[in-house]
Amino acid sequence: MAYDEKTAQRVRRILSKRRDVVEKTMVGGRSFLVSGRLCCGVTATGLVVRVGREGREQALAQPHVRPMKFAGRPLAGFVCVDAAGYRTDRALARWIQRGLDVVSSLPAKGRAARKGGPRALRRSRT
Repeated sequence: MAYDEKTAQRVRRILSKRRDVVEKTMVGGRSFLVSGRLCCGVTATGLVVRVGREGREQALAQPHVRPMKFAGRPLAGFVCVDAAGYRTDRALARWIQRGLDVVSSLPAKGRAARKGGPRALRRSRT
């Protein structure tokens, strides 16, 4: 799966202080899970951000934002931000924070939740 490695490195830097982040290849690119929940990801065409169903319309009203589609179908709680929408580190950090805010409002799940979270940002073998 193709994704923009430079943007993935920028996302890693922003999330590097968190101990509950796991990185995986999924949803058409490189995804970042926080406490077992998909927070954001990087594809070849942009940044995927979890904005929640309630925040989707507000996010879509922003410049350079479009609905996130996977396998031809829209994902209700996610948007895709084109590169112009996260050109600066500040803009990228704001989008990632939106994803973190949504994920933090959800109950934890998966291995990270059961084991108390991974020690550091790590990459899965998948």
